[in-house]
Amino acid sequence: MSGYRLTTVETVREEGSWAFTAREGDEDREVFLVPCADEPEGSEEQPVRAWINRCTHEEQRLHREGVGAVTRGGSVVCPKHGSAFDSCEGSCDNGEAAGTTLRSIDVEVRDGAVFLTDDDLTYLYEGLPDDEGDDDGPASSSHLTF
Repeated sequence: MSGYRLTTVETVREEGSWAFTAREGDEDREVFLVPCADEPEGSEEQPVRAWINRCTHEEQRLHREGVGAVTRGGSVVCPKHGSAFDSCEGSCDNGEAAGTTLRSIDVEVRDGAVFLTDDDLTYLYEGLPDDEGDDDGPASSSHLTF
């Protein structure tokens, strides 16, 4: 068993999501963890999932610093257009991103800790890069309200 220890399942559940930055080849990748389900102890279901931090419709972060990922009814909601991605499967069946799936990142839970096990990624640091990109705030055209 190998992998880089990221955080704990408890932290992800308490915060609602947790983000880190990793290196893939020559590129930095933003990744976020979200609770998948409240599985009973001993269950074989993965209690958290990891996804690349971008909506499949546009270059929009799903997890934002100071906000986290907006979740509702077992889905991660894009703050720009309201597309909802299943927290466990990454699939979307509504809005601008309907018919697409988030890119998953391999993680494993052992003794309550979450480990990065994706061979293509190398952990860099907790949190997201501070850039002036697409996160000017919720300039949402979504019909959803929170």
